[in-house]
Amino acid sequence: METAAKPVTHRSVLRLAGPIVLSNISTPLLGLADMVVIGRIPNPAALGAIAIGATIFNFVYWGFGFLRMGTTGLTAQALGARDAEEVSANLARALLVAFAIGFSLILLQWPIAFAAFALLKGSAQVQAMAHDFFSIRIWSAPFTLANFALLGWFIGRQKAKTALVVQVFMNGLNIVLNVTFVAGFGWAVKGVAAGTLIAEIAAAGLGGALAWRDLKGIGWTGRWTRAQLLDPVRLGRMIAVNRDIMLRTFCLIFAFSFFTAQGARAGDVTLAANAVLGQFIALSAFLLDAFCSATEALVGEAVGARSKRTLERAVFLSSLWAGVTALALSAFVYFAGPLLIDALTTAPDVRAAARIYLPWAALVPSIAVWCFLLDGIFIGATRTGEMRNAMAAALTIFLVSWWFLAPAYGNNGLWAALAIFYVARAATLLPFYGSVRRAALSPYH
Repeated sequence: METAAKPVTHRSVLRLAGPIVLSNISTPLLGLADMVVIGRIPNPAALGAIAIGATIFNFVYWGFGFLRMGTTGLTAQALGARDAEEVSANLARALLVAFAIGFSLILLQWPIAFAAFALLKGSAQVQAMAHDFFSIRIWSAPFTLANFALLGWFIGRQKAKTALVVQVFMNGLNIVLNVTFVAGFGWAVKGVAAGTLIAEIAAAGLGGALAWRDLKGIGWTGRWTRAQLLDPVRLGRMIAVNRDIMLRTFCLIFAFSFFTAQGARAGDVTLAANAVLGQFIALSAFLLDAFCSATEALVGEAVGARSKRTLERAVFLSSLWAGVTALALSAFVYFAGPLLIDALTTAPDVRAAARIYLPWAALVPSIAVWCFLLDGIFIGATRTGEMRNAMAAALTIFLVSWWFLAPAYGNNGLWAALAIFYVARAATLLPFYGSVRRAALSPYH
C-alpha cells in the first residue's frame, strides 16, 4: 500500500540538479586554479609534484565515495518514511565511519606513501615535493571523508542548495588560501597542501553546523543513543550498501585506469590526445552526475514512502532532463571540440590525433547518461548488490571488447571498447529494474 509522498515535478528535478551542477563545476575550477598558481613558479617540478599528489588522493578518496552515495540513498529513504530519528542516525553513522577511515589513513600514511610513490615515478625533485604535499594533505583525510558524508546527507535530504553552499565555500576558500600561501608567502607545493587542508577542515565545520541546524528543524530529539547508532540491522544494512558500492567503484577505477594505460602503450601522442578528450568526458560526467544525484534523492524518498507512482514519475522526469542535457553535451563537444582541443594543447600532432578521435568523445555523453541514471536509481533504492554484480559484468564485457577490437583498430578500438563499457553498464543494470519497483512496495526498515 502506498503512503503519502511529495509529488515529483519538473521543478523538483531541476531544483535538485541545478545546484549540484554548480557544485560539481567548482571542483575542476579549483584544480585549474591550483595549476595556474603553481604554474607561475619557475621550477616545473612543482607542477609535476601537484599532479602526482592529486592523483594519489583522487585515487584514495574515490575508493571511499560510498560515504557520499550510500548516505544519500539511506537518508532519502528515511526521509520518505518520515523517520526523523533514522534521518539523523544515518548522518551520525556516516560521520563515525568517515572519521574511523580518515584517522586510519593517517595512521597508515607511511605504507600508503611507499606504495603510491613506487607506482608513480618522477624525478628526485618531483618525488621530494610530492612527498611534502602528501605529508601535509594526508591530515585532511578525516575531514575530507566527513565532507563526503555530509554532502550525501544533504542531497538525501534534498538540500541541494546547502550542499552547494558548503562546496563553493570550501573550494573558494581553498583558492584564496592557495594564492595567499603560494604567491604571497612563497610556500610553493606546501602552500597548496596547507590551503587544501585548512579549507577541508573549515568546510567540515560549516557542514556540521548547517546539519545541526537542519536536524533541529526536522524534529530530532537532540541526542543519539548507542543502541540506535549500533542497531545491528541498520548498521548491517549500511555496511552492506557501502561494501557493494566500494567494490563497484574499484571496478570502475580499474576500467578507466586500464583505458589510460592502453593509451600510454600506443605512444605519447595518443596518450596526450586521449587525455585532452578525457577532459571533455570529465566535464560531461560532472554535469550528468547532477541528475544522478537528483535521481538518488527522489527515488530514495519514493522507496521510503513506498510509492511506486512517485518512483516512476521521478525516473521519467529525471530521464527526460538528463537525456536532453546529454544530447546537448554531445552536440557541444562535437561542434566546439576542435576549438577546445586547440585551447588545451599547442602541439600540432596532438591536435591532429585528438580531432581523429573526437567523435568518440562526443558520443560518450549520449550513451553514458543511461548508466548514470540507472546508478542513481539503484543507489536511491539501495539495491547495491545488483549494482556491484552489473559493474563486474560490464567490466568483463569491456575487457573482452578491448581484446577483440584493439589489435585490429588500435586507439579507435580502445575508444569503441570504452563506448561498449558505458552501454554494458546500463544493459546489465536494466534487467534488475523490477527489483527497484518492488522495493517501493516493500515495508520500510
